[in-house]
Formats: sequence, C-alpha cells, structure tokens
Amino acid sequence: MAAFALPYTLHVLAALIWVGGMFFAWLVLRPATVAALEGPARLRLWVEVFRRFFGWVWVAVVVLAITGVGMLHMRFNGFETAPRYIQAMMGGGIVMFALFLRIQALLLPELKTAVQAQDWAAGAAVLGRIRRMMGVNLLLGLAVVAVASARLMP
Repeated sequence: MAAFALPYTLHVLAALIWVGGMFFAWLVLRPATVAALEGPARLRLWVEVFRRFFGWVWVAVVVLAITGVGMLHMRFNGFETAPRYIQAMMGGGIVMFALFLRIQALLLPELKTAVQAQDWAAGAAVLGRIRRMMGVNLLLGLAVVAVASARLMP
C-alpha cells in the first residue's frame, strides 16, 4: 500500500484543485463580480481568471490521468477488471475533460476576441455559455468525487 500512497495523494489533490476551483469560481467569484463590477470590467477579469485557472486545470488533468491509470494498473491490472465505480469515475473524468477542452479551445478565444473588440454584448453571451458549461462540469466533478468517496466508506 505504500506504493499506492503517493499517486493516490496526488490524484486527490489534483481533483481538489480542479473541482474546488470550479466551485469557487461558480459559487463565490461569479456572484461577487456581478455585485462589484460593471460588465466590461467583469469580462476583463474573467479573461484573466480563466487564463490563470486553466493553467492549473491542465496540470490537474495530467496528474489525474497519470495517477489514475497508474493506480488502475497497480490495483486492478487494467480497465477490464476494474469495478464499475472506477469505470464510472474514468468516464466522468473523460466527459469533464471534453467539456473543459471545449471551453478552452472554442469559447475562451471567442471571449477574448469579444473583450479585445469591446463587444460587451457578445462577450457577455460567451461568458454565459462558459458559465453554464462550467456548471455542468462542476456537477460532474462533484458526482465523481461522491462516487469515489462513497467507495471509501467502510
């Protein structure tokens, strides 16, 4: 079990950074920006927030993939023999990554373009789509964490 401790710890920390970051952004930062900032300043702030946060998400994704596959092989000798909850966690992680990739590769450039052009209406519309997609990703992340933690209970 000692060989399992490091990848497990890194895996949990990476999940905490990603899911916790989405929780903070969606339920704390977003309402605070709406209350404190006008539209243009809010959009500029979100471009900077996403730039910084998504760098950490990439680190988390890499760590989650490496440690997850490593633990899968250490504990279950591969995907085929892994229990359903592990397969559900991996499926949830893949969907989360696909949503994140869509936000970063398609929507974030659209938001940056709108902000640079000072097209605040277009920027607000894109930010709304990002917010909804991040909300779905947050719910998926919380579900994956719930599945993982439910399996740890005696």
